[in-house]
Amino acid sequence: MRVALCQFNMAWEDWRSNLRRAEQWVARADADLVILPEMFATGFVTDPERVAQPMSGEIVGEMQRWARRYGRAVAGSVIIEEGGRFFNRFLFVYPAGEIVQSDKRHLFSIGGEGKSFVAGDRRTIVEYGGLRFLLLVCYDLRFPVWSRCRNDYDAVIYVASWPESRRTVWRTLLRARAIENEAYVLGVNRTGSDPTAHYSGDSAAVGFRGETLTEAGAEETLLTVDLDPEALHAFREKFPAWRDADRFELHV
Repeated sequence: MRVALCQFNMAWEDWRSNLRRAEQWVARADADLVILPEMFATGFVTDPERVAQPMSGEIVGEMQRWARRYGRAVAGSVIIEEGGRFFNRFLFVYPAGEIVQSDKRHLFSIGGEGKSFVAGDRRTIVEYGGLRFLLLVCYDLRFPVWSRCRNDYDAVIYVASWPESRRTVWRTLLRARAIENEAYVLGVNRTGSDPTAHYSGDSAAVGFRGETLTEAGAEETLLTVDLDPEALHAFREKFPAWRDADRFELHV
């Protein structure tokens, strides 16, 4: 299965311009699944009233249109308003337009995200192309319990607006999550700048042994990677560390 990681800059709070740019990346991608960064339509906005849309809005509608037009799944996070509440919502759109959603669990309170957004309360795993994907957003990467694989997923996707000042943490934790979970890890970050931060990109696909399969620098780019479920399953059978994992329950 081929996945495309789209790393690009975005215009601050200009969702129309960002949708035009995002479609160009989706159209260019020769892949079964195209992944866009966190809040790709607006930039990382912590005052969502100005830019939030409902699930019936144009941003979500455009994602569905891209998926149908180009015949590939499209994933990324957007700011959603529901009943006066705001969510940083990861959307996975199948080629037929069906949507699976997952709200960001760990809100970045240090940057003010926790003041205006509602945290998610469940992990979401989608099946596509013979693989099971866990859908997570940015700051979730720092919390290994929420990311823990209990033999229930094959790859984890982190879409992010992760600043350059903490790029070593980003690069290190992507590989740690791959190694400890014996899973593919796909990290899609933005590049460029907004009013509060500069972003160095460093989007990457990491193999289930922790090896770098492909990695970007700070430039806008489209990375593609082939994921092999048979190789993954063979490795898990050969080195089944997951069988010895601690049992636990999540309380949210």
